[in-house]
Amino acid sequence: MTRDGQRAKVYAAEGFVRTMFDRAAERGNPVVDFFGTQLTLPPEGRFGSAEAVQSYVDDVLSHPAVQDRWPAAAPLRVRPRRGAAAAHYERADGAATIAVPQGRAVWALRELVVLHEIAHHLCDVDPPHGPAFVATFCELAATVMGPEVAHVLRVVYAREGVK
Repeated sequence: MTRDGQRAKVYAAEGFVRTMFDRAAERGNPVVDFFGTQLTLPPEGRFGSAEAVQSYVDDVLSHPAVQDRWPAAAPLRVRPRRGAAAAHYERADGAATIAVPQGRAVWALRELVVLHEIAHHLCDVDPPHGPAFVATFCELAATVMGPEVAHVLRVVYAREGVK
C-alpha cells in the first residue's frame, strides 16, 4: 500500500468545509462569503442512525447520474461502529461497507462525511486520499449536492495543497 501522503490535508480541507456548513446553519442563512464571492450553500442532510445513512447511500447509488458515471458501482452496506473517532470505508471478502459511529458522534452522521465514504467506494484506489479520490469526491458532491459544493471543495483543497 502506498503512503497516503495527503490524507491530513484532505481531512483539514473537509473540516473547513464542514465548519462553513455548520456556521451557515447556525446563522440560518445559507449565503456565505467565500473568499470575496457570495455563494449559497445547499442544505446538508443529517442522519439519526445507520439505517438512515443506508437509505441515503442506496438513494445516491441509484441516482441516474451516479449510475451513468459509475455504472460498475457495487452495492454498499452501512453498519454502526463503536466509538466516535471516525466513519470509514472498508472492503472485506468482496463486500464494501461504510461504518458510521453511533450515539453522540453526530459529526459523522452528515451528508458530506457520508459522501466522502461513498467516494471511496466509487474510487477504491491507492493511496486512498490521492488525486483520483479527490476528483471523484468533488464530482460526486457536484452531482448530489450541487456545483457550489464541488467549487468550495476544490478551492479549499487547493488552499490546503491537496492535489
